[in-house]
Amino acid sequence: MSSIQEITNKILEFRNARKWEKYHTPKNLALSLIVEIGELFELIQWQTNSEIKNELSKIEGSVADELADVAIYLFLLSHELDTDLSSAILQKIEKNWKKYPVGSLTDEKIKWGKAEN
Repeated sequence: MSSIQEITNKILEFRNARKWEKYHTPKNLALSLIVEIGELFELIQWQTNSEIKNELSKIEGSVADELADVAIYLFLLSHELDTDLSSAILQKIEKNWKKYPVGSLTDEKIKWGKAEN
């Protein structure tokens, strides 16, 4: 398994070889990330959860490609904003453990948006 930094380095190598750095501003990368999330959503837009699971084999390659595109733009944006994505993710998970301790939220509170912080 490759680390986030190793993958980011491969993405940067690809990008820099094509001299695309000038296009990869934080704003452009954030917008591109939104576009790719939209393309991922398009694959499952009008389907129920069970339909998505049942039909996944037909769109599996497309889903993987779109997820990869989302990750690529996320890693590039993180790089351009000088954010250590691995650390940020681990810190956010830790915050969530404190914010949502095990057993603190019932299904009813979550269902009706009554989760207390």
